[in-house]
Amino acid sequence: MTDAYDPAKDGATMSYAREMSYGDYLALDGLLDGQKPLSDAHDEMLFIIQHQTSELWMRLAIHELTAARAGLAAGDVRAVFKMLTRVARIFEQLNGAWDVLRTMTPSEYSDFRDDLGKSSGFQSHQYRRIEFMLGNRNQAMLKVHEHRPALHAALLAELGQKSLYHVALDQLGGALGQDFSASYQMTAPHSAQDAIRDAWAKVYRDPQAHWALYELAEKLVDLEDYFRRWRFNHVTTVERIIGFKRGTGGTSGVQYLRRMLEVELFPELWQVRGQL
Repeated sequence: MTDAYDPAKDGATMSYAREMSYGDYLALDGLLDGQKPLSDAHDEMLFIIQHQTSELWMRLAIHELTAARAGLAAGDVRAVFKMLTRVARIFEQLNGAWDVLRTMTPSEYSDFRDDLGKSSGFQSHQYRRIEFMLGNRNQAMLKVHEHRPALHAALLAELGQKSLYHVALDQLGGALGQDFSASYQMTAPHSAQDAIRDAWAKVYRDPQAHWALYELAEKLVDLEDYFRRWRFNHVTTVERIIGFKRGTGGTSGVQYLRRMLEVELFPELWQVRGQL
């Protein structure tokens, strides 16, 4: 009979009374104690964990977008490309989470939906910050966060600085001898400008002469592509589970989410394709 494998014989540390363990480093005690179902419904645990893990991924997206914006402003485009690719893949991961949530049926969700009260993903301050960072800025959305002064202040501060797309346009304008700052809308969604679309067209018509901008444009399109897929999967999941009922937070539910599908973060980068 073969003896059971003993990791200690290969030099593995087996006692962590005085060493930092895996659970210590990741603060798993607090993390795994954060699921507090309010009902006896089996599927409420799925609902909680799906949203908690989504918030963790959004936390990483904010971390990457913050660094990407700063790096782009400093002209460190190579590092920025890696970060933007990572954010796109984060949203690919978030897309996969909807597949898990869609295993829950309308009947199963109804077992605990009333226990949610008025809480809703509509109130996610991290999602709102990501939208603000990417340029979809709607000042009316601040009100839902007024009960949390620190979070409200952070979102308000975000509206006071350039979005990622604004910084990208600074790079575009600087390379082509143009200034697009007059088109920046700090507290409203970015609206397409012909001059910006024409500038991107110059980049796309001669990629070799503007390779960094060309690659930046494609990284931004890639990011928005995955972001759009996330929104679409959100709509599909909600419609599959609750149909056209109003959301727990009072929104029109599917109808509200469908309106969000029409939002373009970087409109000129999509419009320029028809101009080439």
